[in-house]
Amino acid sequence: MLLPSGRNVFKVTPENVQDNYEIIRKVGRGKYSEVFEGFNTVNNEKCCIKVLKPVKKKKIKREIKILQNLAGGPNVITLFDVVRDPQSKTPSLIFECVNNTDFKILYPKFTDFDVRYYIFELLKALDFCHSKGIMHRDVKPHNVMIEHEKRKLRLIDWGLAEFYHPGTEYNVRVASRYFKGPELLVDFQEYDYSLDMWSLGAMFASMIFRKEPFFHGHDNYDQLVKIARVLGTNELFSYLEKYDLELDVQYDEILGRYPRKPWSKFVTPENQRFVSNAAIDFLDKLLRYDHQERLTAAEAMEHPYFDPVRAAAKTQ
Repeated sequence: MLLPSGRNVFKVTPENVQDNYEIIRKVGRGKYSEVFEGFNTVNNEKCCIKVLKPVKKKKIKREIKILQNLAGGPNVITLFDVVRDPQSKTPSLIFECVNNTDFKILYPKFTDFDVRYYIFELLKALDFCHSKGIMHRDVKPHNVMIEHEKRKLRLIDWGLAEFYHPGTEYNVRVASRYFKGPELLVDFQEYDYSLDMWSLGAMFASMIFRKEPFFHGHDNYDQLVKIARVLGTNELFSYLEKYDLELDVQYDEILGRYPRKPWSKFVTPENQRFVSNAAIDFLDKLLRYDHQERLTAAEAMEHPYFDPVRAAAKTQ
């Protein structure tokens, strides 16, 4: 861990220069890191300092390489610097600062246009990273920083991201439970960018239906049951058959038979202003069992649901 000196200034020495970053306060912690708000004492610029817990060197290298590959991309968090603690040799990642409002407070304030606008902004980041051969693998509200006053969105936490190579078998223990695509839950390892599109769809559903999270499983098994209760079990079995997959025996006990539930069943007086035909059509093209049927990020950005966003951008 980084150890503050008496004045709470971290002197972290990379190989070439001595950089000074001062910690202001702790803003979060994850499985693999602790995050602090701080500033660069050389230019007084605010920054975000992600102190990585000692994990496999390969994992840290991968995150840094991915961030470097994505540098300058739309709505991707900017990595300013990588510094190492002289004692522990543990690296810290220095990022741009986003004055984020917690999504549980922010999302309920959104207008219909806000939802369209921010989903479109998130798609820009996903389209860019996918075009660079990178899957994020952990798309969820916690990893989407929004500075609403500036209408600024950044996709953060690239710690689970991975380079995509067709035909490669990947670890299915990625993404957060409520946003895991069916492919992860049925142990299909040859997944691809379309995993991120399911996660985006689950996020979008929670935003338009005002139900957070939309698929609320108590564990990974129950998560698939929650999905099947909406998308139907016949459709699930067709998907499994297509990819020659078998369900874990645990499902014999917990998976009943469910018809596909129409999206209209989720509409309430509270959420109806967010639910248009275009919104439902867009959602329906994301939340598909079969990952090959989901819209790509580029296709999603062309969807009529975003017509008002594109029209507004033209007039600016």
